Amino acid sequence: MQLTLSQVASLFSVSENTVTLWVRQGNLPAHEINSQYRFDRAELLEWAATHDKRFSPGIFEEINGDHVAEFSLADSLQRGGVSLRVSGNDRYEVFREAIDDLPLPDSFDREVLLDLLMAREKSGGTAIGYGIAIPHPRYPVVLPGTGSLVRACYLEHPLDYHAADSKPVDTLFLMICPTVHEHLQLLARLACVLQSADFRNLLTARPDQTRLISAVRAAEAAFAEETEMQQA
Repeated sequence: MQLTLSQVASLFSVSENTVTLWVRQGNLPAHEINSQYRFDRAELLEWAATHDKRFSPGIFEEINGDHVAEFSLADSLQRGGVSLRVSGNDRYEVFREAIDDLPLPDSFDREVLLDLLMAREKSGGTAIGYGIAIPHPRYPVVLPGTGSLVRACYLEHPLDYHAADSKPVDTLFLMICPTVHEHLQLLARLACVLQSADFRNLLTARPDQTRLISAVRAAEAAFAEETEMQQA
């Protein structure tokens, strides 16, 4: 899962010097091994999503050229659903309401999930700008008999997330993934979708689940076509 400096530069279509600058000034997570930078794919995607950095679909691939199993963001959103009006005056209250009716196994402790979400927020905000945040546990959450869940939440009261663009957050995409691979795939796909100005404009209208999922499926189809073209 470790990427080299040159691989990261290629994925973002920038120079190695730019990546080094991101590490030193932009808080891009990196591990120094034998005086050389190595990058964890999950940390890289998380950073790209929260810093609005565009990347190549090749980030979905393993280093040896094999593909990780592909997971559908639209399917995960179908399972997680859309909450049209989520109330709360802070992140804790908002997350509590957002997960209250999430389709989780009866044996799963929602308080544990709430704690995991809050722990991730304390380690660094998940706002990406444009009034959008992607809260998620830092580590996989195993849900017996359930695939990944993504829930879109429209907030009644925007929250100050101290986002880079200073815009308060009014839309959340809450992610719960049982494996690192699914987390990588879905975070990358969501980051790509949210880089589209047309999609962000759609969010301002607070589309219902049917309309939102339709837009996500169309975006995923476009990404698949782009990936095939790059591999040809």
